[in-house]
Amino acid sequence: MNDGAPASFHKRAKLGWLPLRTVSQDRTETPRISFQALVTILFMGVVLSVGLGLVYLSFDRAKAISLSAATAYIDRVAGQTADRVDGQFQDALNALEVLKQLPSVQSGTLDDNPRLYAMIAALLRAHRPLYSLYVGYDDGQFIEMDLLDRGGADRRAKLGAPPQTEFRLVVIHTSDNGIRARTTLFLSSDLQTLKMDRQSADYDPRERPWYLDTFTPSAGVVTDPYIFGDNASIGYTVRAPVPAGAKGVVAGDILLPQTDEFLKAQQLGVAGRVFLFDDDGRVIAHPGMAGLLKAPAHHGEALRLPLLREVETAAVGEAIAKWRQGGHAQQIFTEIGGRTYVAAFRAMLTSGDAGLMLAIMAPLDEFFSEIEEERRKLAILTLALVAAALPLVLWLSWLLARSVRSLAAETDRIRRFDLAVPSKRVRSFVREIDDLSRSVETMGAVVQAFARYVPKRLVQQLVETGAAMSLGGSRRQVSILFTDITDFTGITENADPELVALYTSRYLAQLTEVIMAHGGTVDKFVGDSVMAIWNAPMDDADHVHHACAAVLACREVNRTLNETFEREGWPPYRTRFGLHAGEAVVGNIGSADRMNYTVLGAAVNLAARLEMLNKTYGTEILVSETVVSMVEGQFSFRFVDAVRPKGFEASVRVFELIGPVQQHTTASGRLLS
Repeated sequence: MNDGAPASFHKRAKLGWLPLRTVSQDRTETPRISFQALVTILFMGVVLSVGLGLVYLSFDRAKAISLSAATAYIDRVAGQTADRVDGQFQDALNALEVLKQLPSVQSGTLDDNPRLYAMIAALLRAHRPLYSLYVGYDDGQFIEMDLLDRGGADRRAKLGAPPQTEFRLVVIHTSDNGIRARTTLFLSSDLQTLKMDRQSADYDPRERPWYLDTFTPSAGVVTDPYIFGDNASIGYTVRAPVPAGAKGVVAGDILLPQTDEFLKAQQLGVAGRVFLFDDDGRVIAHPGMAGLLKAPAHHGEALRLPLLREVETAAVGEAIAKWRQGGHAQQIFTEIGGRTYVAAFRAMLTSGDAGLMLAIMAPLDEFFSEIEEERRKLAILTLALVAAALPLVLWLSWLLARSVRSLAAETDRIRRFDLAVPSKRVRSFVREIDDLSRSVETMGAVVQAFARYVPKRLVQQLVETGAAMSLGGSRRQVSILFTDITDFTGITENADPELVALYTSRYLAQLTEVIMAHGGTVDKFVGDSVMAIWNAPMDDADHVHHACAAVLACREVNRTLNETFEREGWPPYRTRFGLHAGEAVVGNIGSADRMNYTVLGAAVNLAARLEMLNKTYGTEILVSETVVSMVEGQFSFRFVDAVRPKGFEASVRVFELIGPVQQHTTASGRLLS
């Protein structure tokens, strides 16, 4: 860091003290106290006042109000959450109700039935809880459609679905000779086939529990939770028999990872918990379900659902047991460590024999919203106790804030290089603020002096690099760019000067922004021309690549800007570019009181000549052979000619920059990469 202050200044600042200018100056200054002492006095005064006031308040009544409000609130939230979860199952059942009434489903007409496929896709889109819909028949026929986005990226990758796939369609049918075949289609959003696969059927719906159990007298509409073998996701299957025609079952899968995300959104406070469990004490849905699934004991076995006692504490289990034994749906219990929780439980009515239940709980101390009114009354009483100290606190804070605000405004002005007015000294009775003000004043003076001869952006870069701020230079490899607008004089000689200045400034601002975005430094503007350099003052080992990329980006920005100009009735600016990389003298040129950070040498002259050669060859971007050799394989070039620019003894091979090498092939001419 080089901000104009001596190194010893920063070293001492880190240690927490700074030297004063003179002893006599300090003796005439306003007496100061430590900032730390001031903060301590204010803090202790406020805390002691508030603390002593709270001692006189009765917290028994506040605790009773908290318990009552929290219990009522969590009961309402549990009811609303249960209704929403029930709604997921009911939504799925509604989809089945529509599906089983379709004539194609009742007749078992599955093969080559676009209207049926479109209807199933529409049902999946309309009913968000569902991952898939399918129908199985007593003769072994089967159709299934999955909405892959709801199964996750792993599921999509495992199935080998093409990138644009939205649905997977599986149809199993039996031929006249009794051979069962399986056809799998991967469909786009408009149900166009992206990929098709045919093979012998390895799946028989008639052997699956969701099919067999449907026809038993006690069958429920929702299966027990289980882990789907193809993607290790927990879920349920909702099912219903086909009411007429071919004997069969319509069904759909609900993946509970979606329910897990829903439960996260219902969580109360920071430490609140919402989860689903069943009659067997298994945790079905939980915001952290991915980390709770139990690995199989033996290879090939299915994942095991975690048990409630493995996930929650004993206190939670006891509260659930009390509720299931006929107790209140609202429970209050204390965890180990003394934190009190309120909880509410609900049974999911639509889950049927699955016995799904909801638990929602949160710490009592996080129910601020329900008891805020009562606490506000207590706060008013507390404020009355500290009212006597309020004028003093306000006065001290005003003095402190005034100094800090003034100092912040001054540093922000320096940061913005708004240096027309010399930096102002902000005086404060707080020692640390006063010392900081002196540092800011010094920094402002240094930056103001430095910015007299270098552009603001260049000043910032030179400060960052720590480059010497004296006359002289050094040799270094740089990339140099010159630009010029074709026939600028002819375009603007009869135009309104104010409009010329306005549109040219917009043009130069766009090019400058692109150059800076690619690590370049705008050296100067000469009328409508721009000179820019790379690898100075900031080191850039890949400066030639960045310069080429910047030129191409400038060309694109120029084209876009010209479209805007033409819409506004202003003639387009067509830009020529000349780029060369070579050794040049880089440094401060001028006098002691007025310097210019620039580059000098033959490399600069060659870059300027290359820009002018565009007129001769009708090109936009000409570069030297040196540029081509340094970015070989990264950009495409076309050989133009071997010329001897004015002022150069040797001939120079000149190339046209086409673009990034991956964007071009050799169609005509010779492209170099």
